[in-house]
Amino acid sequence: MAQDSTRREFLQQSAEAAVATAAVGTLAGAHAFAAAKPETVNVGIIGCGGIMTHHVKGLAKRGKEVSIAWLCDVDPAQIERMAGVMGNSQPAPAKRTGRFEDVIEDRNVDAVIIATPHHWHAPIALAAMKNGKDTYIEKPISHVFDEGPMIIAAARKYDRVVQQGSQMRSSPVTEKAGRLLAEGIIGEVKVARAWTAEIRNEVPPVPDSVPPGGVDYDRWLGPAPERPFNKHRFHQTWRMFADYGNGEIGDDGIHDLDMARWGLGVDTLPQHITARGSRMMLHGHDGDYPDNMNVTYEYPDGRLLIYENYPFTAYGMHGFDNGNVFYGTEGYMVFSRRGAFSTFLGPKSKRGPTEGKEIRGERGYTEHMSDFLNAVRTRDTATHAPPEVAHLSCALVHFGEITYRTRGRLEFDATNGQFVGCDEANALLTKKYRAPFGLPEAG
Repeated sequence: MAQDSTRREFLQQSAEAAVATAAVGTLAGAHAFAAAKPETVNVGIIGCGGIMTHHVKGLAKRGKEVSIAWLCDVDPAQIERMAGVMGNSQPAPAKRTGRFEDVIEDRNVDAVIIATPHHWHAPIALAAMKNGKDTYIEKPISHVFDEGPMIIAAARKYDRVVQQGSQMRSSPVTEKAGRLLAEGIIGEVKVARAWTAEIRNEVPPVPDSVPPGGVDYDRWLGPAPERPFNKHRFHQTWRMFADYGNGEIGDDGIHDLDMARWGLGVDTLPQHITARGSRMMLHGHDGDYPDNMNVTYEYPDGRLLIYENYPFTAYGMHGFDNGNVFYGTEGYMVFSRRGAFSTFLGPKSKRGPTEGKEIRGERGYTEHMSDFLNAVRTRDTATHAPPEVAHLSCALVHFGEITYRTRGRLEFDATNGQFVGCDEANALLTKKYRAPFGLPEAG
């Protein structure tokens, strides 16, 4: 796909769709859905790393509702581990492959779940949709900004259900908090603040080496630049390298940015972005990103969204390692994807409605996957995190990164899909893809 000739069209489509759908978090009526699927949804698993363990455990408990048809990973050890997670949960074992093409070309597969490193999300998702597969994409759906509008356009072109792994969009806690915000319990929300506050251990550089046995390393690199194998650029720690991931802001931070945008109620792109970052603790780390960031997003109507992440706070902030505060004209709400919120009302911050916290894990995983599978099966609903909604939140990740890597403060012109007066920043809205692992042709 030639991005230069299509990006403005895609951006315009994205902006138009976002205005219509982001506020409600649904695509109802946007797809010309085909006939209903059978009761059992045949699923292909692409990427057998950490978060997929959680997904597969949940899918294995659904009985005849889901059949896992394929396990795909470039590392056979990961496939073997995931097969162990599945156990004997279904009559026939899943097929195994290191090539995602085997999965998406199987006509018996209804949907795929993609949980690869970020640089593979868009190439696999676009190819899957072209092959008629509904697609659950772990966050962020895009590695660079321009991939978001391409995913939106593909979902429309091929009439596919798409869900980003923003599980709190489906959480009962989010629903309860949303009702209170809609009723105006804290007045008009003017500012949203999101944070990620966790301990991050130093990862000192190590020399390049040979890949583990059996790993298809060339395919692992895929669209990323060719380079020697280094274990820090492989499982888990790949997130801190721009060739494959989006740093802390795009790993854990995207969850909290998404909830901040939800609570603020904005369905547009920010106009001004200010970003700062440094190394507080990870001084020896050889990654590309800072270990802390502070980003402020200013929207055209004057509302603000503030993001912070810190690598030294074992105590969290406001009692939570990941969370938000929504500041309104009549009070404020502390909200966490750990399953809690509290409201503080009036000039004296009188305690208002409160929801208990679930520290052991985030809520919404089961409901979010159910939302996706129901849309796949019935073809008459959409998802809680469709690509139009996901793109506006992922854009915050990309804009924060780009601003940090360039001037520290930028202005974005949403009409033209460009930063104002900064060619260096505009070049980072997209990227080059290493052949033959680039984006599929539009078809």
